[in-house]
Parts: sequence; structure tokens; C-alpha cells
Amino acid sequence: MNKLKFAMGAMLLPVALSGCQSSGSQSDGSVIERPDIQITDGMFSPEVLEAFGRISDAHPSPDGSKIIFTLAYESIKENKSNAEIYSMDADGKNMVRLTTTASSESNLQWIDNGNKIAFLRKDDESKKTQIFVMNADGSGVKRISDVENGIECFKISPDGSKIVYGSPIKAFNKDEELFKDLPLTSGRVVDDLMYKHWDEWVTEIPHPFVADMAESGISNAIDIMEGEPYECPMRPFGGSEAFAWSPDSKTLVYVSRKLKGMDYAFSTDSNLYLYDLSSKETTNLTEEIPGYDTDPVFSPDGKSLAWLSMKTAKFESDKKRLMVMDMTTKERAKRDLTENWDYWPEQIAWAKNGESIWFAGYYQGVEPIFKIDVKTCVIDTVATGVCDYSTVVPVADNAVISLRHSMSAPNEICLVRSDNREVKQLTNVNTELLGQLKLGEVKKVMVPTTDGKEMCTWVILPPDFDPNKKYPALLYCQGGPQQAVSQFWSYRWNFMIMAAHGYVVIAPNRRGLPGFGTEWNRQISGDYGGQNMKDYFSAVDNMAKESYIDEKRVGAIGASYGGFSVYWLAGHHEGRFAALVAHAGIFNVESQYLETEEMWFADFDLGGPFWDKSNAVAQRTYANSPHLFVNNWTAPILVTVGELDYRILASQGMMAFNAAKMRGLEAEMLVFPNENHWILQPQNAILWQRVFFRFLDKHLKESK
Repeated sequence: MNKLKFAMGAMLLPVALSGCQSSGSQSDGSVIERPDIQITDGMFSPEVLEAFGRISDAHPSPDGSKIIFTLAYESIKENKSNAEIYSMDADGKNMVRLTTTASSESNLQWIDNGNKIAFLRKDDESKKTQIFVMNADGSGVKRISDVENGIECFKISPDGSKIVYGSPIKAFNKDEELFKDLPLTSGRVVDDLMYKHWDEWVTEIPHPFVADMAESGISNAIDIMEGEPYECPMRPFGGSEAFAWSPDSKTLVYVSRKLKGMDYAFSTDSNLYLYDLSSKETTNLTEEIPGYDTDPVFSPDGKSLAWLSMKTAKFESDKKRLMVMDMTTKERAKRDLTENWDYWPEQIAWAKNGESIWFAGYYQGVEPIFKIDVKTCVIDTVATGVCDYSTVVPVADNAVISLRHSMSAPNEICLVRSDNREVKQLTNVNTELLGQLKLGEVKKVMVPTTDGKEMCTWVILPPDFDPNKKYPALLYCQGGPQQAVSQFWSYRWNFMIMAAHGYVVIAPNRRGLPGFGTEWNRQISGDYGGQNMKDYFSAVDNMAKESYIDEKRVGAIGASYGGFSVYWLAGHHEGRFAALVAHAGIFNVESQYLETEEMWFADFDLGGPFWDKSNAVAQRTYANSPHLFVNNWTAPILVTVGELDYRILASQGMMAFNAAKMRGLEAEMLVFPNENHWILQPQNAILWQRVFFRFLDKHLKESK
């Protein structure tokens, strides 16, 4: 469903030892290079989609003269990807590759005033991920950590003397007496909730360790949450953004949800904790806020702390507030800088002069870059367009480095200036490949809704579009359920590859999506079969009036909540759809309430448990469960699932497939035993695309 989190429990293990030497090359597999892909007649194929370079983790040097980043490519043959470190001048020139290894590098950080780079990579000997350091030109690679369980993320203090890192420790939930003479047993004894999360059983959780850092390596590591059965960073997506060093390197703020079992499963109450390195005392800075508190960042002078906060308990898609805390007084007064702005930030970073904060955030179907004055709370839109900006990393008082993408192109690094509104693209990793492809046109259409509003809908036309022809169309149903249909680039639900196969794609920002105000976003919670479904029908019916769309050849596709949407539409569409595709979707809402692992989401968004007959909101939700309307199903359906998906179990899709077959409908199912909520492995991704288009072509093209 949404971008979510993980579980509890833990026991301390030995940690960081002094630094060890390691060569810059790795022997575990071969180095993955840029694929040599052949383009035929400009066709965008699944193999082409896997060939794009994937840029991430861009960081300007302290003096702003260089930028480092990672660039990953995938190998279909080897069924894996590999990210390497690159460097370039601040103007995008002189791009050079700094690493050539079979293990991906990540979590880049400049150290030693820009003379060196620290990063994570799997160690060739221990097979665990460790911290490495190298010179800025890529020479002198040295491993400086030897942590028994490996390192998941890290952040070095501003003065370079300390480091905080996340490393997994054993969970606290195993009775050794039961298992002492049973070394081969696979049994797990479960006595509380959150025993599995996302795609793994909870046998380990990450803990934050603080250690000394020197040229010889890291040493004297201590677990600053020792004995606490909680995770930091938070699963499943937490990383180094969970840590914030004060500019004087004397204190550290970290993010944790200090709950376990049933309390953890039903709460989004993460907090910011201030750890004093001298006294070793920990203070909860956000105890009074019941929702998520994340992404802490100190101001350059250390007098203020900014972070993202949600005020509503259990509601993981609540409005994100940009908060600032005064760190100079014991009271630590807090201010909501975006109180009078009905949108919310996704990325934040202090300007170098400390007078303003940069952020990216969803706004009316795109994700621009903004800058807010800390004193006046005046918000300036610095960069926008038919694109999304996904990061902001300050390089000067009036400039940031950002990653920009759209429905037409994957990430490239850009320099964004607030003084003259200039946006300069610094990399062109995928420009040559894109130039060989025939891409569809992206149009923004405002669709009238049944309650008198207008809905931003993206329409993607096939390449070489001819308005005098009739085209099949696909209604894209977004997941989340509160994830924006902005100008995202997807390596699975990619609109350009759909358009290349001759489909008009209709992608509405239906009710329940961010970027259109709190009321628009909030509607969907407790009303899964309500106005948001009417919005889907509005989008389809409005576009079906266009002369170039064949209203008899329209399909509906989606994943997660989008999969729920497809199943729900299957029982209510009244002949609108000729084919349906659902991945990882909710079919039986009552089962979902008990099967999913993050109970807070189901409890809030579904309105409560199905056995609470006095709860009108909950009863409305369960009365709209897709499985109750199978008797109305008429369209062929493709169901795809991953058996490692613990967010929405594969059994949900299997039930839907079984129901369709029992109804005598044409139905197919694609099962991946080794995938989770997404399809991540290259060969699995190729197979998914082939099955996807084979099914749609059969029912929306060949039979018509």
C-alpha cells in the first residue's frame, strides 16, 4: 500500500572494530556495464526499459566545485543491478567513474573537507556491507569498518571525529531454552503482533551505534539504544535521513518509534530523540505529537531543528508539516511553517545561510521545488514544470542540486537557482537512449467530477499519434492509496512503454491523492468505494468522448490500492472495461484487515475492525469489499502477485483469480515466489511486462 515501515525486538552483538584494508576491486560476480541495447523503429520495449541508467545519491562537495553520485545499470542476463560512484564538475563537465566493482556503492558522503569520500559497499571477504573511504579521485580505497552484522546506513559528524551508523541486531523474541538442542528446526514461536514486516520475518532489527572515527578506522562503538526492543532507522525504508548531527558534533538527533508488539502495529507515533554524546542522555523532543515525526535537519548555526511531522495518530498519509524547533531553550518551542499552506513537503534542506528552507512537494499534479522564509513563512516557488524534482541538496545560498524526472524521462541531475529561476540539467546519462525512442505526448486534462469539481488527469498519447484513428485506452489506477499521480517515472508502471504499445493512457489524480489540498487527500480514508471510484468513472467517461478513443477497447490496470480499485471496478463498471490487470491488490477487505502487518494503516483507512457493527464508517468500507461483487464480473482479468508480499498477501490475488475462473471468465495469473509488493529482479520485470502486454493485446486489440 503506502510507503511504509517495520518491527521490533533486539539483542546486542559485538560491533565496530578498528579499520581494515581492502582492495578497490570485488570478486563477487562481474561488473555490470551499460547495456548495449538495440532499438528497432524507435520501439520502447521491456528490454529497453531495463537498459536506462539509474541516477541517485547526488552530493556537492563542501566547496561546491564537484558533485558525486551513483549510477546503476541492470543486467538481464545476470538478473541483478550494480551501482557505481561517479564524479563531475559543478557545471556537469568532466564526468568520471570512480569505482569499478561487482558490488553496488551507496550512502555517499564527502569527508575531510572534500578530499575524501565515504560510502557503503559489500566487503569481498566478510560478504557484509561495510564503510569504505577513498580519495576524491577514486584512489586509495580503504575499508574502515568491520561490523559483525554489517552496516545499513551511516552519517559522519561535521567535525569528522564521530560516526553514527545503523546495524542489525537480533530480536528479543527467541526463547533460547526451547531451541538449544534443535539446530535444524525451522519453527518460529510467535506471541505478539508485528512478527513479520513487508517481505521478511522479524528476526533482526536495526539499532543506532555511535563510534569514534579516525584514519585508521572506526572504534569504541556503543549502541545508543542498548537494551531497547525498538528499531532505528525505522523499517522498511529508513536510512541515514533518520540521523542529524548538530553542527558542533556534540549531539545527535535520531528517529525511532519506541513501541513494540500490538502497540507498534497500531501506531505511527515515531519521535525525534536528542542524544548527548558527553552525558549519554536521551531526550524525547516530540513526545506530545501522536503522528509521524521524521527527517530531522539542524540549521547551519545549530540553533534550530527542522523536521517533517504528522499530527494525526495512525494516519500515515496525513498532511506533512514543516516544523522548526528552537534548540536554544529548555522549552524548545515549535512552529509549523506550513500551517497556512494546504500542501506538504517531501524533502527538506536548510539554505546555507540558515534564513530559509528548501523543499520539494506535490502541487497540482507535479512536484516543484519551493523555498520558505523561516521568519515570515512566505513560500516561493523556485522551479516547476511538467516534471518532478525529488531531492534538494544546497550547494550555495541560492542554489540546490536536485534529481529531476518526468513521465518522459528518468532521473537526471539538475542545478536549480532561486535568484534567477534558472534550471540547468547537468547530466545526460539517458539522453542518447531516449533520443532513439519514439515517445508519446503527455497532456494535462481537467476532468469534471460528479460533485462539481475538476480533476487533474494526465493523458499520454501513443507515438506518431493520429487523431483520426481509434486507439485502445488504459485507465491507470494509482496505489498508496495516497500516492500522487505526478510526473513520476516508473520502471514497471511506465506510461511511455504503454503508449509505445499503442495505448492511450488515462492517469487521473482521483480523490485521495496528495497535491490538491487536505480535503481532497483525506476523502478516501474510510470511503474506499466512494467518491474516488466515481472519479475513475468520470475520467474514463470524459475521455471516451474523444474521437480517437475506442470506448469498446478500454482496460483498467493498477497495483496495491490500484489493484483493489481494479477488483472493485470489475464489479461496478457496467461494461466500461474490456480487460483488467491487478497486481498485489486487496480483494477481500475483511481478510486484509487481519492479514496485513502494519495494523495502524488498516485500522485508520478502513475505519476500524469489521466486527464492530456499531461503526458505520467501517461497515461501509467492508460492504464495499470487491469480493462481494464477483457476481457482476464480466471482463477478462490478469492477476499478478509476489509470494513475499506481507503487505497484501498473495492469497488476495489468488482468491480473485479463483473467483474469476469459477465465474467462467477468461483469467490468467502470474506468481513470483521470490518477489514482494513490487517486481524487482530484472528477468522477473521483463516477464511481467511480456505477460502484461500479451494479455492486454489479446483482449483490447486482437479480438476487436
